[in-house]
Amino acid sequence: MSYAIGQLGWSTLINIIGLHQVYFYLPPAPKPGQECFPDLIEKMAFWGLSTIGVVAAIGRLWDAFTDPIIANSSDRFTSRFGRRIPFLFLGGVPAAVFCWLIFVPPHNYISSTNLVWMTGCMLLFYLFLTVYVTPFFALIPELGHTPEERLNLSTYISVTYALGIIVASTEPMIANVLKSTFVFHGDSALQTLVSRQYALGILCTFAALCMYFPVFSIHEKTYCESEASSVPFKEAILLTFKNKNFLYFALSDLCYFLALTILTTGISYYVTVLLELEREFVTQLLTVMLLVSFAFYPAVNWIARRIGKKKTVLGGFYIFLILFLSIYFVGKDSLPLSPYIQGYLIVAIAAVPIAILGILPNAILADIAELDSLKTGSKREGLFYAGRTFMQKLGQTLAVLIFSTVILLGLDRETKKNVSPQVTGIITPSVAEPKSEMKKNPEGETKISMESSICKVEEVEAGGELGVRLTGPLASAFCLLAIFLFGKYKEDETLEEIAKIRGN
Repeated sequence: MSYAIGQLGWSTLINIIGLHQVYFYLPPAPKPGQECFPDLIEKMAFWGLSTIGVVAAIGRLWDAFTDPIIANSSDRFTSRFGRRIPFLFLGGVPAAVFCWLIFVPPHNYISSTNLVWMTGCMLLFYLFLTVYVTPFFALIPELGHTPEERLNLSTYISVTYALGIIVASTEPMIANVLKSTFVFHGDSALQTLVSRQYALGILCTFAALCMYFPVFSIHEKTYCESEASSVPFKEAILLTFKNKNFLYFALSDLCYFLALTILTTGISYYVTVLLELEREFVTQLLTVMLLVSFAFYPAVNWIARRIGKKKTVLGGFYIFLILFLSIYFVGKDSLPLSPYIQGYLIVAIAAVPIAILGILPNAILADIAELDSLKTGSKREGLFYAGRTFMQKLGQTLAVLIFSTVILLGLDRETKKNVSPQVTGIITPSVAEPKSEMKKNPEGETKISMESSICKVEEVEAGGELGVRLTGPLASAFCLLAIFLFGKYKEDETLEEIAKIRGN
């Protein structure tokens, strides 16, 4: 249980980034009468790519270097506390601190300093998150001594990962409570900004506390079947990726997380742009989705034992494929369903593959790692899980880069430029001048005045909605590729060889 609570902590952090970073730095235009949210960075970088997407890509490329290095260091590490727990101790607090600092730039107006700040904090966040997460996952085959134990352990951490999504999604609710209770700033836009920052700080503090449960409760030397690896770093990397089952698994995982991250990053846009509902509805949708998903957990375990983990996972992929395709039609006037029913229907369907793909992949990878260890005599669980987490992060990076660029489709070049200095236009408004005047600092950066910054939207121009709709079919294409790659994993042979070597 303590191990699963650790997952709740880092899941909260990574889902804070997944659910809120793009929306924080690339918010949609307000509806008539709504308050603005201040622009903090330039939105377009180069070649039509969004700035936030490029920054996310840089962060994941950084992971390309840190993941295998930390994994191999953990595999080779020895101490009286074990191989993994010291890394968890080192990574927890810094990961939470830098996660929060990503959302606390130095200036409350468009500034290159904000971009540098966000990039630096994100690199440090991913570094310390990797220090925690990679050894954390390597504990699964060491704590779970049989395929059944590993499946159960994967189920527990899947539950807490899902709870982390719910916790991270409460940011709008907490921010609204803080905004209505305290006065942080006289300007309404900055009052919203600071309220969101405090809300994210509360969530990051909660996450940090959870991450230290396994550190202080798991005695690695007692509970884990662990032996330090003596294989040199380069040789260990080559041995890991020569494993064909692992290679197909990791590549399919990349495609799956690319598709899934498009969905999780886009859910705020689907609610506010396509369904035209308030952003707080996102929390309700995610809570319903994950509660329904929990209800399917026993069925997933039962089905996986009856027909195998591979067939069950493929079934989940096919459901996601259909769901992603349906995103294109969400919110269209031709649909006879209300926006609320459409939202609940989508998350109810998504709950089934979320349950399947939340539980089984970790158990499958544990089987792959165990067979490799039995055949080679080298325990490299850390590198196997580092390979998977790197592929996940790479998929998430590509998803953010693709999503944040695709949602700008439908806006011509002049429309993209014609955005209020205070507002980012996904659907660009024509904004009347507010009472306050815009000031220029010596560096030529646009600064929000201290007075009211409520947007008076006179006309909403068409555009942007097309890009949001296209993200669904795009995700389905990657889901289809994941099906093809994962189909090449040989589950029956893997389990038979494990049983034969162990003499069962």
